[in-house]
Amino acid sequence: MDTIQKRILEEVAGLHEVPEGAYNIRANGQSAGRRSTANIEITSKPEGNGIDIRIQPGTKRQSVHIPVVLSESGLKETVYNDFFIGEDSDVVIVAGCGIHNCGVQDSEHDGIHRFYVGKNARVKYVEKHYGEGDGTGKRILNPGTEVYMEEGSFMEMEMVQIRGVDSTDRTTLAKLDAGAKLIVKERLMTHGSQSALSVYRVELNGAGASADVVSRSVARDDSYQKFDACLTGNAPCHGHTECDSIIMDRGRILAVPQLEANDVDAELIHEAAIGKIAGEQLVKLMTLGLTESEAEEQIINGFLK
Repeated sequence: MDTIQKRILEEVAGLHEVPEGAYNIRANGQSAGRRSTANIEITSKPEGNGIDIRIQPGTKRQSVHIPVVLSESGLKETVYNDFFIGEDSDVVIVAGCGIHNCGVQDSEHDGIHRFYVGKNARVKYVEKHYGEGDGTGKRILNPGTEVYMEEGSFMEMEMVQIRGVDSTDRTTLAKLDAGAKLIVKERLMTHGSQSALSVYRVELNGAGASADVVSRSVARDDSYQKFDACLTGNAPCHGHTECDSIIMDRGRILAVPQLEANDVDAELIHEAAIGKIAGEQLVKLMTLGLTESEAEEQIINGFLK
């Protein structure tokens, strides 16, 4: 990997060197390194368009890194990655994609991830998207995520996109059996003429299943965002979605809540708030010596943490 690819890898996966544990690093459509462990096996799909990650039952305190970097203008790819997480395991999965585009052609990565989470398994999934480069070609990321959670399983998802991505269309589908719990924390910022669509469809199919989907976002300049979340309660369950957004300049934000209760004991809640930065917050920070621009950045950074 060259210097640019290594820097992008650090941005999306926090890697300064080869990670411990299992990993698969993809650069410009090719494998740049892979390692399996005794409990985590990574294999290529026969069609050559992705990988399978199999985590043995009972695997504890281990990690998998599967970052992707693109530094070639005009490269477009679709990759399918399937995760089979054995029951009673407890693992961290770090993904993400970074694009460096200094050319005139669009670069695009569409990553389709499917998670099959076994009974009583616990998963923390971190996905970060990042773009850079001074070319006129766009940086496009369209992630698709499917989550199938068996009884008593737990999954926490951190979905982060802070800057540099011109267009993104994120779709997340989840189906939860009895006692399963899903937590989603989305952090998103758009600027310039960027656009971002986030779609969540969560089915709570078993008694005691629960989901908490929270999005925090900032739309700056002429950018556009849409948050579209639907919770379906098919059993006694608890579901909550929240969209909390800051709008600046000429930005536009659309929040679309959908709740569908098909059981008398389904408890479903949606909250949404869109507004500008409060003037008193700016004044307070400016009295401490910050300029208005510096005060805005401090508020935004704190909001997106």
